[in-house]
Amino acid sequence: MEYLIEFVKSDDVEKTKIFKDLGCSVEQAQVLQFLTLRYIDGSEDSVVLDILQALYKADYEYLQKIDLIKSLIDLGWLVQVNFVQAKVDEVSKLELLNTNVGLSTTFLKLLEDGSLEMALPDVKPYTDHLEYLQDQFFRVELLVQLTNLRSNYNEDAPNINRLKNKLTLLKKRICQRLEQSSEKIIVEEFFKKNQLDEKEQIIFLALLREEYAGNEGNLREMNSLIEIVSHDEYERIKNRALLEDGSKLIAQNLINYDEILNPFGGISRSFFIDEEVLQDIMHPQKKKKVGKLKLNALVKEQDMFEYIEPKTTIDDVVLHQDTRKTLDTILKQMDKEVHKKLKEWGVKERKNVDARIIFYGSPGTGKTLTAYSLAKSLRRAVLSFDCSKILSQYVGESEKNVRSIFDTYNDLCKKSKSEPVLLLNEADQFLSSRGGVGHSTDKMYNQMQNIFLEQIEKFEGILIATTNLLQNLDKAFSRRFNYKLEFKKPGYEQRIRLWQLMLPENADYEEGFCIEELAKYALTGGQINLILKNTAYSVAVREESVFKMNDFKAEIKKELGSEFENEKAMGFGIE
Repeated sequence: MEYLIEFVKSDDVEKTKIFKDLGCSVEQAQVLQFLTLRYIDGSEDSVVLDILQALYKADYEYLQKIDLIKSLIDLGWLVQVNFVQAKVDEVSKLELLNTNVGLSTTFLKLLEDGSLEMALPDVKPYTDHLEYLQDQFFRVELLVQLTNLRSNYNEDAPNINRLKNKLTLLKKRICQRLEQSSEKIIVEEFFKKNQLDEKEQIIFLALLREEYAGNEGNLREMNSLIEIVSHDEYERIKNRALLEDGSKLIAQNLINYDEILNPFGGISRSFFIDEEVLQDIMHPQKKKKVGKLKLNALVKEQDMFEYIEPKTTIDDVVLHQDTRKTLDTILKQMDKEVHKKLKEWGVKERKNVDARIIFYGSPGTGKTLTAYSLAKSLRRAVLSFDCSKILSQYVGESEKNVRSIFDTYNDLCKKSKSEPVLLLNEADQFLSSRGGVGHSTDKMYNQMQNIFLEQIEKFEGILIATTNLLQNLDKAFSRRFNYKLEFKKPGYEQRIRLWQLMLPENADYEEGFCIEELAKYALTGGQINLILKNTAYSVAVREESVFKMNDFKAEIKKELGSEFENEKAMGFGIE
């Protein structure tokens, strides 16, 4: 501890042995000396305001010294404690004034060792995959340090060349050790098998480091992962594709993510390695258990449900602004972190999200598509059931069929060890008010609804029921659904967006073709889709296959009926 003792006892910090490595001014070093004294007295962090007021006694002089703290954070000698992730240059000085800061791990290492030089591993064969991972995790640590320096200094940061050289040498040393190794290195085999490039490998190693450390740390967050494989802003934008849906890491089920609410109400992604992949790497000698059965394969063995693997997310769906606002609220309330707190408080028993939702509105307004997209955003498949199939000419069969929906769903969940979204399309007959029992048919309907009510009551998971009408909803059902979301017909702006999305990009259009003119007609998304298909068929058979406004207007007239002109005049204008 000679360097630490010398640093805190010195009356002239410029003459201490570690000063040359700090790359800062004497005044900044004096701030570090003050915080080091607090640290060895038991104070791991302090409020910036308290630090500056203790060092600068004159009235409000401390307000002129906030930049000292900011610079020390930039240099990596101080870190912000319990602060939302943000670059220091994005935080105002007044915000920084009431922030807790503490000595960084790098600075404490400098105090302990008297040098920032880090020993490289010897060039010798790896004896097992853990030795290899130790070197790779060291590499990730250096990349994090390099990123912290670049975030505020770009390539002019103090010590940045030392870190870059260290990384180059370490990478070379790892390659040399691999060449000499006869031992099979699981992770390297994994990289080759999945054909991961260097950036994909680094992202995977960073997540693996978090798993071994048992951390829920910053390196799970999307921006943090992108930062360590990017040299500048252009690369940061380009490299986001490495963690988008459809990227190799996600498409091949090597990693996955949870969407969680951040403190400002937005949704961010927290990444993790797929459980099966993780087990293969962390316990390569352990015999594999019989894998879980794939849900889609199980569904093929029965004829009740249709298996849907959603392709669109909520961001891909065009909705009325009121519907979108309500849906965003539902998503926030279904957040896993929210449910984790409820479980900790004893309010709910299960760790997984439970929700029973009704989507109601006119046909073609996007209820089913939104159900699929919601499932995609929650990283789940969909088991869809058409409720019109439930009726049976045999007395008693309909009641059995209702119970069978939920029994089969639970059985599939158990076998596949997954919880898909259960989608009940066209559920009007289940949800309408129960009538008298004057006829045997009435009695059958009431019995069927009672069973449905009972199953809804004890359902665990996410259930979405779609219906065209809500005014006849039985109050007993209404109480058992957490959320009821109305799907309004799209407004003018939404219709413009729908036409833009659906019109084929590579088709030819007549001069003066105007989407805004088409959007004046109050059509639903489903109607626009049908009109587009019918128009495309008629245009495709012509020698000159050019889309014209009159082609669409003719199909719109057919869709809206014989009172087309009257309806347009009565309210089909811009909303």
